[in-house]
Amino acid sequence: ATTWGLTHQIAITKMLRCLKEFRIRGVKTNIQFLENVLQNPHFIKGDYTTDFVDNTPELFVFQKTLDRGNKLLNYIADITVNGYSNVGVQPKPDFAPLNMPKPYNGILALGAKHVLDTRGPEGLAEWVLAQQEVLLTDTTFRDAHQSLFATRLRTADMLRVMRDTAGKLPGLFSFECWGGATFDVAYRFLDESPWQRLAQFRQAAPNILFQMLLRGANAVGYTSYPDNVVKQFIKLAAKNGIDVFRIFDSLNGLDNMRLSIDTVRECGKVAEAALCYTGDILDPNRDKYDLHYYINMAKELEKAGANIIAIKDMAGLLKPEAAYRLVSSLKSYVNVPIHLHTHEGSGNAIYTYARAIDAGVDIVDTAMSAMSNGTSQPSGSSLYYALSGHPRQPRLDVDAMNELSRYWETVRPYYKAADRTENFPNPEVYVHEMPGGQYTNLKQQAQALGLIHRWEEIKDMYHRVSMMFGDLIKVTPSSKVVGDMALFMVQNDLTEEDVYAKGDILDFPASVVEFFEGRIGTPYQGFPEKLQKLVLKGRAPISERPGAVLPPVDFEDVRAKLKELDAPTTDEAVSAYCLYPKVFIDWVNRYNQFGDVSVLDTPTFFFGMTPGEVIKVEIEQGKVLVIKLDHISEANAAGMRTVFFEFNGLPREIEIK
Repeated sequence: ATTWGLTHQIAITKMLRCLKEFRIRGVKTNIQFLENVLQNPHFIKGDYTTDFVDNTPELFVFQKTLDRGNKLLNYIADITVNGYSNVGVQPKPDFAPLNMPKPYNGILALGAKHVLDTRGPEGLAEWVLAQQEVLLTDTTFRDAHQSLFATRLRTADMLRVMRDTAGKLPGLFSFECWGGATFDVAYRFLDESPWQRLAQFRQAAPNILFQMLLRGANAVGYTSYPDNVVKQFIKLAAKNGIDVFRIFDSLNGLDNMRLSIDTVRECGKVAEAALCYTGDILDPNRDKYDLHYYINMAKELEKAGANIIAIKDMAGLLKPEAAYRLVSSLKSYVNVPIHLHTHEGSGNAIYTYARAIDAGVDIVDTAMSAMSNGTSQPSGSSLYYALSGHPRQPRLDVDAMNELSRYWETVRPYYKAADRTENFPNPEVYVHEMPGGQYTNLKQQAQALGLIHRWEEIKDMYHRVSMMFGDLIKVTPSSKVVGDMALFMVQNDLTEEDVYAKGDILDFPASVVEFFEGRIGTPYQGFPEKLQKLVLKGRAPISERPGAVLPPVDFEDVRAKLKELDAPTTDEAVSAYCLYPKVFIDWVNRYNQFGDVSVLDTPTFFFGMTPGEVIKVEIEQGKVLVIKLDHISEANAAGMRTVFFEFNGLPREIEIK
């Protein structure tokens, strides 16, 4: 190419643009060398000589090309041909346009976040206790979608209304928006970084308290980790924007929560320690977890440093009168706010909240209407109207809540491939006692194993396993142990009697073995000894707190290993690798293969493209790719298909197995 301009600089600028628009594949080129020449200060000034190339070795230092367009085409082609993970190929639906709320362009009002920043955790707790109206935590950005469609909600769909929600509903106590299963699912199924998600959220909503779910000694994982791994994770979460840490242990073991509570307090953040509710305090035949058990635990949590105590009713088992008795008792025995979390599976959650509010509960968890009910939380708007005339009705703009819900109503169909929630109340939750956040996940697992036709058996077996294991509290990771065992027994046509008769030759799921080894702690009143011996097959369980017996991780060794693997080496990356080494590296490899797929619209991300379809993808501000899918060939003898695209008007072919 030859360029000309009125000045030397203009000619160089034109030539650089020409070179950047060249796409030559399959052979080596000198384009990067020419770009280096054109950008060299001596060439730009015109003071170079004939030995310029010989004496300028940096001309031969070539940056690794991003190749973003080609990587995105590979992703689109792969999803179009092979379908999305665990879902398979599905026709791309014709989705309705998004119902965007009116943008909030005003100054973001101050609320509970400002109280924490100015008065600290103790001051925030005092402020909460002083409020007559009940406060709401919105779970739309975390537990609602985890419970409805297995945590598959993409960051882009949340960011689109994050600032509008913060601006129009500054009276919310918090956004529950991070932690729990969202951490690994972001890497595992959405090809996103949860750390980047948190940073983007914080930028969009600086005036709202951000709340996360922390599994105590399990951090955001499914096993126990060394103490220094848990501490580092908490400190990084606090640094990146988390204000309120809901800390729980899947077996209600306070020893597994102390480290987290202490670390959160050291960071100047809010330690919301949770007691996990199971069984039924109204049932005299289920007396393992009675009212006195929860009162004693709440008192211990307050002594351990809890700023707020959460009742974590993860399966929606807390009935209205039980809620009244439990909340009123806790309010009598502890001097910190009480925050109630439940799920709407049974259809009774609004009534449960109303009775808890009568009893003096300070905060409850709700979701936007279109993201509520089923296995999710109750609707915030419904609760607002239910409390009409009540002195504790929340001070919120219900019209704004309804407007935001209309947006979620148009987003939710994007996720229909993963949306496994039932659209009717199911009081069977009182029988199987499966947590709302697990229900859709376990259904996905059953589908993947070809057992979905035996779903009713799996639900029945879930409760049987829980009672076999000693009437377990069921929440991640203990709920996963019960779910894995239930699937194992149904898949292998095993009864409870079979387990005891054949246990010495059965190869139990790894999570079950780890549970009986004590890897996630010891259940209240201990393990069922006979079953523990069968599972461990002669191995001795650990007798100490799991995190205390694990050697500390050398973070610099991890950083060096990540560097060797050509992976990010930030503190956040090191933390992620410590928690999920394989998941993190798989994500890095997929990122290197497909690039940043978060820039794709959600229908394309999940369903690919249809022949003749044209999409526009903004890969950075002002840089838009125009992609058209022309045709997909039949598979050849090697099982390869050719996917024919037009990419910015030029033909491009991608080979996909």
